[in-house]
Amino acid sequence: MGARLRVVLDQLTHVVDADQASASTDLAAALVATAPSGCTVEAIVPSGADVSIPGISEVRRLSLARRELAASWQMGIVPGVGGGLIHSATLMAPLIRHDRVHDHDQTTVTLWGLQAWEAPESLSKTSVAWQRGMLKRAAKHADAVVVPSHAIAERLAEIAKLRNRIRVIPGAVPSGFVVPFDASARRESLSLPSGYVVLTGSADTLDLGFRAALASGKHAVVLDAPEGSEPKLAEIAAAVGLPESHAHIRGLLSADDRAAVFGAASAMVATGTCGAWPWRVVEAMTLGVPVIAVESGVHHDVIADGGAVVEPADLVDAVVDAVGAGGRRLSVLGADRSRSFSWLGAAERVWGLHADL
Repeated sequence: MGARLRVVLDQLTHVVDADQASASTDLAAALVATAPSGCTVEAIVPSGADVSIPGISEVRRLSLARRELAASWQMGIVPGVGGGLIHSATLMAPLIRHDRVHDHDQTTVTLWGLQAWEAPESLSKTSVAWQRGMLKRAAKHADAVVVPSHAIAERLAEIAKLRNRIRVIPGAVPSGFVVPFDASARRESLSLPSGYVVLTGSADTLDLGFRAALASGKHAVVLDAPEGSEPKLAEIAAAVGLPESHAHIRGLLSADDRAAVFGAASAMVATGTCGAWPWRVVEAMTLGVPVIAVESGVHHDVIADGGAVVEPADLVDAVVDAVGAGGRRLSVLGADRSRSFSWLGAAERVWGLHADL
C-alpha cells in the first residue's frame, strides 16, 4: 500500500502572501507529478476553498475559513484534520502532538524567511506574533522544518531548538513564468520608462540601489514596496541625486506584470540582506536579467556564480558594469544558475523527506 501525502493549501481564497500562495499550489502540482508508484496527494483546505489542481485525489475541506483556521491552529486546536503524512509549504499546519513511530503520522512545515525575527518592523505586529507562535509550535511538534537555503538553516538553528529537524529545499519561480506577449502594454500601464534597473530591498538599503541607478544612467524601478512607502522611498532617491521622475516605486505586482517588468530591465539589484528566500532574484535569473546583490549568506547560497554578489561599497561599480560590458556574461550565468531551481525538484525532495522520516 502506497503513501498518502496530505498538503495544506490555505491561501486558495484568502491570500496573505502571494509568493507563498503560489509556491504552495505549484509544489502541490509537482508533488502529484512526482508521486512514487502507489502514492497519492490529497489537500487540506479551509472552508469555501476549491482545489483545481489536476491529480489531487481527495480534498478535506474544513469547517473554518482561513483567518479563523490560522487562529485555531496557532492555539493547537485542529478539529477535523485527521492524521497521516501532512506537508505545508508555509508555517500554516495542524501542529499538535502525534505519534510518528506507531501511527505513522508526520507533520512538516516550511519557513521561507526570518523577517519576523530579523526585521519585525517590515511586518505587521499580528504577522510577527503569528509566525513566532507557529515556529514555537513547530519546535514542539513538527517532524521537520523546511527552509530554502543553508544560510537560513544556520540562523534558524540559533533561533529555535530544532536540532536535526531542519531540512533545506529551495523554492522556484511561479509555474509558466515567462515574459508575456503583451509585456509592452503591461509596462506602459505601469508607466515605466524604456531604460531602467529593478531594485528590491528596504528603506534602509535602497539608497545603494538608487545610487547605482544614477551612476549607470538608468531609471530605478522598485518592486514590492510596502503600501504607503512611496513618498519615503522617493525622498531617499532624491537625497542621493536621482530625480523623482526617475524613481518608479511599485508595490506587489502579479507574476505576469513582474515578468513584463523584468523583460525590459537592464539589471536587477538586490540590496536587502535579511534572511529570506529572494523570490525576485530567482525570477530575474530565470529571465536572463543580470543580477547584482549585496553580500549575504542567502545571496551566496542562491546566486552562487549566477550573478555578482558584492560588498555594499562595490555595488555601484558592479551595476555600472552589468548594464554595460558585463551584462551579457551575467545574463548567461544567471539563466544557467536558475535551472537549479524547480518545483519538480523540490517535490522530489519533499517525497524523499517523508520517506526518510
